[in-house]
Amino acid sequence: MTDHHQRGEFRCGVEALDRYLQNFAGQDSRKNASRTYIATVNGRDILGFYTLSAFSIELVDFPSTMSKQLPRYDNVPAVLLGRLAVRQECAGTGMGRTLLVHALRTSLGVAGMIGVAGVVVDAKDEMARQFYEKFNFLSLQGAPNSLFLPMRSIRAFEID
Repeated sequence: MTDHHQRGEFRCGVEALDRYLQNFAGQDSRKNASRTYIATVNGRDILGFYTLSAFSIELVDFPSTMSKQLPRYDNVPAVLLGRLAVRQECAGTGMGRTLLVHALRTSLGVAGMIGVAGVVVDAKDEMARQFYEKFNFLSLQGAPNSLFLPMRSIRAFEID
């Protein structure tokens, strides 16, 4: 993301996500808190975006069936898919899927360089949770909108 991208024009229908892209994404990137990836048309107009950052999850937050397949550390390293938003005019076009696939591919690349057990996302609402569940994200214990997708699952299916 650079200054020539039209961040002020982006509207996804969730004010907090719009505000984040317009006011905080650049700061977070400069401070190495997260990276924002964008999809554009004509190199300027933003169709959608997502953010990635480092994260860890307490092992006790995983269902027992999943925790048995993870390293036995108190905290499990992961990639946080912190935000994912699509411009309102692009809703229903597959842009969200395209951004998620890109985020998973990027996370898989990170896992090839450092230890990462999977990708975590905190779904904003029921509709977002259902979206992630279509890609086999699983709920963490006690937090149905906190979802996890193990790297082995990402590697196992073809991402087209």
